[in-house]
Parts: sequence; structure tokens; C-alpha cells
Amino acid sequence: MAGKLKITLKKSTIRQKSDVKATVRSLGLGKLNSSVVHDDNSSIRGMIARCSHLLTVEEAK
Repeated sequence: MAGKLKITLKKSTIRQKSDVKATVRSLGLGKLNSSVVHDDNSSIRGMIARCSHLLTVEEAK
């Protein structure tokens, strides 16, 4: 779990609960198809699990 993760927002946060919207924003994602790279750690993994139905995740190089 020491690598990096590339996280991309693939679905809209419209009609999602406010806590899911807040989690997506705190990951640094705003618009559709925007991507961020984060360290692979347990807190980021928990945030991804919270809103996994909206995201795609892949290992970054």
C-alpha cells in the first residue's frame, strides 16, 4: 500500500447525499472526468469506498 492512486470522477454527484458530495470534494474532485493522484493509505481507501459508485481508481506510476 505504499504506491499512488489515480482517482477519476466518472459520475455526477447530483442526487447524492451531502456526505458523499463532501467526500468527493475532499478528495479534490470537482468536475466530471477530473483526476487526482493521492498516496495509497487507509484514509484515502476509506474515502474511495464511501463513494466508489462514482469513481474509477487505478494505480498511478
